[in-house]
Amino acid sequence: MEIFALGEGSYSVDSTKKFIPFNPEIDNFRDRPGSLFIHVNPFLIKTTHHLIVLDTGLGFKDTRDELLLHQNIRNAGFDPDDVTLVLMSHLHYDHSGGLVVERNGKLEPSFPQARHVIQKGEWEFGITGKSSSYHKEIFEALDGTVDITFVEGSGELIPGIRYELSGGHCPNHQVFWIDMEGSKALFGGDELPEPEQLIRKFIAKYDMDGRKAMELRQEYGKLASEEGWTCLFYHAKTIAIGNVSSDDGGEHFKVMPA
Repeated sequence: MEIFALGEGSYSVDSTKKFIPFNPEIDNFRDRPGSLFIHVNPFLIKTTHHLIVLDTGLGFKDTRDELLLHQNIRNAGFDPDDVTLVLMSHLHYDHSGGLVVERNGKLEPSFPQARHVIQKGEWEFGITGKSSSYHKEIFEALDGTVDITFVEGSGELIPGIRYELSGGHCPNHQVFWIDMEGSKALFGGDELPEPEQLIRKFIAKYDMDGRKAMELRQEYGKLASEEGWTCLFYHAKTIAIGNVSSDDGGEHFKVMPA
């Protein structure tokens, strides 16, 4: 099993929830008061039988009008058309924007041949358009055009891939456990978004249930340390793919690049 971080760069987002590219080498964070600064890392996993995308980024394009996500997959040595599974932790825009690509003024699926795995409740809420965190036009473009497996609760998708309804960051958030070919990968979405949150142990205001999300992070960190799960940190600035260790029973963690 091979794992690749498909980094889409850094962005600022303010109260309007508009994402603006941020280059720390030339941009000054003081020019964007009240903004949250994030890093975006979808992931690609290659196994013997599958090419798997874990969350899809913002869906931004490069200067050649090419979807960044597609180009990053090609840079890793693969063809986007060969993706077989798209596993979604949740559908907030910074995770679901890359589900579609705009061509000739129309939104089209980015991975038309792939099976998309989404929590049913997350889809049903997102497509209502009741929250600006969700862009319902994305889901409308997918509806009826791609293979979507709507899961409920927790279970096994295929041998070696488990999904777990976690519900800390948002009500229908899920995490994925991939145990294949002698390797283990945990994708925690926005409940294990970056190593710093695991190390510092704090309650984040942007989580629906901040305390639950914090407790889940500690649980995931302990399991990763004890059982050898490689953690995939979607919002990591530096260590997107990391191994977790703890020498005191899970009270304090260290994360090193995998």
